[in-house]
Order: sequence, then structure tokens, then C-alpha cells
Amino acid sequence: MASETYRNPILDADWSDPDVVRVGDDFYLTASSFGRAPGLPLLHSRDLVNWTLVGHALERLEPAAEFGRPRHDCGVWAPSLRYHDERFWIFWGDPDQGVFQINAPQIRGPWTRPHLLKAGKGLIDPCPLWDEETGEAYLVHAWAKSRSGVKNRLTGHRMRPDGTGLLDEGKVIVDGDRIPGWFTLEGPKLYRHDGWFWIFAPAGGVETGWQGAFRSRGFFGPYEERIVLEQKDTDVNGPHQGGWVRTSSGEDWFLHFQQRGAYGRVVHLQPMRWGPGGTSRSWGSPRSSEAESGGEAESGGGWPVLGDDGAPVTEHRRPALPPQPPAAPATDDDFPGGRYGRQWQWTANPGDGWATQHCGDGLRLTCVRSADAHDLRKLPHVLTQRMPGTPCAAEVELRLDSDEPGARAGLAVLGDAFGWIGLQRGTDGTVHLVHRFAEGVAERERDAAHPRVAPEGRARLRIEIGAGARCRFSADVGDGDGFRPSGPVFTATPWRWVGALLGLFALAPAGQGHAGTAAFTRFRISAS
Repeated sequence: MASETYRNPILDADWSDPDVVRVGDDFYLTASSFGRAPGLPLLHSRDLVNWTLVGHALERLEPAAEFGRPRHDCGVWAPSLRYHDERFWIFWGDPDQGVFQINAPQIRGPWTRPHLLKAGKGLIDPCPLWDEETGEAYLVHAWAKSRSGVKNRLTGHRMRPDGTGLLDEGKVIVDGDRIPGWFTLEGPKLYRHDGWFWIFAPAGGVETGWQGAFRSRGFFGPYEERIVLEQKDTDVNGPHQGGWVRTSSGEDWFLHFQQRGAYGRVVHLQPMRWGPGGTSRSWGSPRSSEAESGGEAESGGGWPVLGDDGAPVTEHRRPALPPQPPAAPATDDDFPGGRYGRQWQWTANPGDGWATQHCGDGLRLTCVRSADAHDLRKLPHVLTQRMPGTPCAAEVELRLDSDEPGARAGLAVLGDAFGWIGLQRGTDGTVHLVHRFAEGVAERERDAAHPRVAPEGRARLRIEIGAGARCRFSADVGDGDGFRPSGPVFTATPWRWVGALLGLFALAPAGQGHAGTAAFTRFRISAS
């Protein structure tokens, strides 16, 4: 029998910047995917607690040539997922290009090709709204200072109802610099409720920030603001940036992330209710004496109250929805027919022939030749999945089918720093087990342990991931000694906005001709 409660996080891995929508009795979620492909993951749930990964909305990033190499912190930032006119819509900001939109009749597609709705540098975190009462459409977005020189403000536009263009030049509708104590205002989600325009938007930075709510009778303001979720005396740092969803029975819930270092941004589920008005402030117009004295600036249907009176919950009653069997996004893979599961993403747009389909099980990766063989962070042909947020062990079997000197393949932990263990063909034809790493400031990898012979040209590889993302590498090369630890403990690190990743790769030094393949079988992640 299913428990009557759930515990946070409900998605304990890097599902960054989540947004959620309900269609009938089904809930769907998407998240940032940055420079990995395919992008825009699509998750499904019937109870808001158990989620499965059902696909991706973006097969390749565009322009394709710019994403033919890893751009870990670029690409798809903070998407919004909506359902309108019997179609699913996703809007996202590429900080170097502008605001994009795609749509589809079903969550599994087919999705349209990306349409550039608004070009410009630093345009991020867009969210549309179709006002069912008036038939008008709107868009709000934030700004990335790294590209535009501007941040801490939200810009609003009128939008064509078909989502193909904007109808004005835009206006700043919330200026965080004019709100005492607020900084790094971003990630807006736009709603219509109880006669108000609502913007749910976080501020204060990903590690230490809070969730804000803004409301106005008109889309262009003026808006009142309130902090509706913050850490308080809990151990959930920076609880913010996500989406509000209402169940068919009328319950309200809010999904958001928590930044957890190398584990990335894990997803929490908070109960939500609408409380009495209380104190609020309005910016953008002269304040009334009542507002200045701390009274209610304007009466209305109340404000959202998230979590336990504004503090994140660790355990809570489940949503009043039909019980569902336990589920989570897949991690294990037998690679049937040489195909990899939905949980895997390349570190850039995939190239032809990187993975070969065949009639049996197991993943065959081509030993792609590269001048950057000394640095996994620069390689587009690394197949990755998210590192779990709880202690676990990742294990895979590897056979190196390459006679090319310097050809290698392995199992990696990727971030600003990286470490990997695997097999490499020597100049004398011998296959060795090698274990290498690179610090965040290092330009190339170096040995983390002395190489040892792998007499059969195959090995079982394992990475045990403990508390604090501390990783212990080990391998069994079939010499009768079983698994033996290799090198010192390696502490995983995130990329700037991306949690650490587990990766499989095969490569060879630069040169001419086919360099062979590597075969991976039985990829498993087990709880420690």
C-alpha cells in the first residue's frame, strides 16, 4: 500500500528550473537542458510525486554548427511549459540568441522546429500567457547580465495569439532594483487568477534565494510583491524557481528546485494555498498612505502560501490523487539493439556514426578521433546522464575493440573537474586499465593511478558515489582479484549551472581512418 505521505526531493537529480502543467488527469514537467542533446526533457506523472521520463522536445540545438561542440552553460535556459488551443507549448531563452518557441499536438510530439520569437542577447526565462477571458496573449522574460549588462528586472510584451511574434517593443513591468533587498530577480512564471495577473518569480540567487509572487490588475502593472517561500530554519537552501499547478479536484501545488552543488538542482514539491491578503507593497505608482503604513495595498483574493507557512516541507501528505505505483526516471540500461535509453544525452549535437545499432544488446561507441582526446570536457561525443543525488554505485562492463594505439573508452564523472576509469590500447598492443582525472583549472588530464594490464581487453568498471559527491573508482579486469580500488577519492564538481554528469565515451587520437569501437553492456546504478 502506498504511503500517505511523500518526502522531498521528489526528483533527486539535476532537473534544473522545472515547470509543470496539467492536462486532464496527467501532469507534465520540463527542465533546462543547456547544451546537451536531445534537449528539453519531458516527464509525466499522475500524482505529482512519481515521475517518468517520456522523451525530449528538442532533438538538436540550433544553429546546429554552434552546438557541434560542448557549450555546457549555454543553450536551453529555464523553459516554460503550457497547454493552449489543444497544443503543448514550450518557450525558452537562449542567452546568446533570444527567446525560442516550439509546440506539438501531443507531449511526445511531433514538435515543431524552434521558432525565434525575439532575438537578442541576455533574453532568458520567458513565459507566455493566453488570457482566456479576453483572447489576448502576453510574454514575460528576465535578463542575463553576462550577455546584456542588465539583470534584476522583468520585461513584458503583448504577443500574437498564435505565438509567432510580439506586438510591441516591451516594457519593464517589475524592476527589482526598486524593491528594497531584492536582487537577481529572474525565472518568471505568468498566470491569471481571481482577476489578477500573477508572476511567480525567484530572486536572491540559486543557492541562497527565495520565491516571490507579484500581482497586478493589469498586465503592465503596477505590481505588488511578496516573498512566499524561503529557507527559514530548514536545511533547504534557496528554495525557488518553479511552477504552480492545480489538480482536477482544486488542490494547488508548487514545484521548485534546490541547488545542491555537484548534484545540481533537485526538485521539491510544496503544498500551496491561497491565504488572506496581508501586507504587500506596490512599485511603479505612488503608494497610498495605507500601503506606506504597512496595510493592505489593495484588497483581493489573497496571496499564495507555499510549504509550511512559507517554509519548505520535508515530508507532507500526498496530493489527493489516485494512488500510483512508485516510479522514477530510468537510469539502468542494457542498450537493446545498440540503442540507448531516453535518460542519455550527448554533450553536444550528435554526429553520424557515434553509436552503432545492431541485433544484440550492448552499446557500441565509435572511437571518435579527436585532437582534444586529453580533455573530456571538450568532447561532444560523451553520452551522459544525471548523477543521482543519493549515495549510489554506477557500474558498467566494457570491452575495447580497437587496435589503434591510444584508443580508449571508459566511465566518467564530468564537471568543471572530471575523472574517469577505463581501458586504453598501448603502442605495444597491450590493453591497460587506466584511471585519469583533471582539476577544474587543468588543461589536460593526468593519471590518478598506475596503469595495469587488462589481459582480456575487457573490464567491469565501478564508481561509488558517497556523501558530498565523493567518488571512489574501482575495476575488475578479470585477473581473479575482483574489484580493486583505483586512485584516491575524487570529489565531483558541477559545471557553472549544470550538476555533475555520469558519462560513457570512446575516443582515439587525431589521425586518419576508422579507429575501432568500444562495447558497453549492463549499465547499472544501485543504491549504496
